[in-house]
Amino acid sequence: MGEVVSWLEAAYPPRLAEEWDRVGLSVGDPDAAVDHVLLTVDVTDAVVDEAVALGAQLIVAHHPLLLRGVHAVRVDQPKGRVVTRLIRAGIAVFSAHTNADAAADGVADALANVLALTDRRPLDDHGQGRVGTLPAPLPARAVAQALAEGVPTTVAGVKLGGDPDRVVATVGVVGGAGDSMLDAARAAGVDCYVTGDLRHHPAQDFLAHADAPVLIDVPHWAAEWLWLPAAERTLQMAAQTAGRAVTSTISRINTDPWVLRLG
Repeated sequence: MGEVVSWLEAAYPPRLAEEWDRVGLSVGDPDAAVDHVLLTVDVTDAVVDEAVALGAQLIVAHHPLLLRGVHAVRVDQPKGRVVTRLIRAGIAVFSAHTNADAAADGVADALANVLALTDRRPLDDHGQGRVGTLPAPLPARAVAQALAEGVPTTVAGVKLGGDPDRVVATVGVVGGAGDSMLDAARAAGVDCYVTGDLRHHPAQDFLAHADAPVLIDVPHWAAEWLWLPAAERTLQMAAQTAGRAVTSTISRINTDPWVLRLG
């Protein structure tokens, strides 16, 4: 376990994580053996079922299982039930969250790859997000369409705010929930800002600025799932270099909370 964790922390250094974040090994025995890894965005009951069926000893997740304070571990409560099942099954959990957002070939780069952005740089001073240039300028609606075709399908789908016919050359991207970086996107002078979980009033107020970029909202889970193949490649390259036989599976379980859309 410790060796696999060291590979992951080399690729996604804990120092890149935000102060409030909780990354690294959160459940399990650091000295346990690992020969199969399951990669996922979230650790849910269904994902634990999958890990058990696969015989995985380690789940690599984007979202920390224990991000917020837990004051009880009870099987009649969701977190306690998951943690108890993991421990009983001998399955550990490692999370790479904001450190994977900022790291090279991490979440932000995976989202930028969908649009083939070039000349990339971080969107903020902490290395979060990416700003880049499209291979050729496109109408905003075409950028949104490319994203809709490039991310896993969800009920919510991809949404666009602003002028669909605006010509877009430069794009800022942040995987997951990025409304805290709206001002950074505007300051960067991009034509389009791509992120998720955009709320009504912040988006409305933002688009009222004359110099605001268009907004494209990509579902949180869908944008971050794009990172999993890159994380698996990183894991397998490290295992090969170390001469270790570690197999892996990318979870296809959709952990987006929305299951039905009407109207």
